[in-house]
Amino acid sequence: MPTRRKERDTPGPMGPWDEIVPGLWMGGHFVTPPGRALEPVVVEQEFDLVVSLFTRPGHGPAPGVEHLVREVPDGPLSPGQLHDVLEAAELVAGAVRRGRRTLVRCHSGQNRSGLVVAQALVTLGHQADRAVELIRERRSAWALNNSLFVEYLATGLHTAALLSGLDGQGHDQGHGGGLGRD
Repeated sequence: MPTRRKERDTPGPMGPWDEIVPGLWMGGHFVTPPGRALEPVVVEQEFDLVVSLFTRPGHGPAPGVEHLVREVPDGPLSPGQLHDVLEAAELVAGAVRRGRRTLVRCHSGQNRSGLVVAQALVTLGHQADRAVELIRERRSAWALNNSLFVEYLATGLHTAALLSGLDGQGHDQGHGGGLGRD
């Protein structure tokens, strides 16, 4: 199953992670500094909780840091994958409420991490459209460029999970493919 679209039509983020609201950061496994090629980002002990929606060996976090891995594609999500996103967002919102420094990351820190961060912000009381605005203001104007993810947020992830189950997809199978750049 492809996990991210190979198209490079949007610029990558210049920094490894950005704080979206106090205690909640969004980032990726790779960064594209101005005038340089893609570079790896390694998380050590900067955070209390790291949620990874894409993983690669050697990118951290350090031993002892709580790490939740829920790999999902940067494309249409199955009901099971939407439930994984909801589970991760609930964990993130709870950690932020408890004052834990939390990082949500994917490949470049734009789409998959944006979906989880936006849903966590909704759980924390923000409207979905405002959550998307905050992410684009504080991470990148290119964040959440996967329009399907923005549609999931506008519909509500619980409702999107129910609706995506109506098309005959199994609970744990995705549609494959990808939209946008993550």
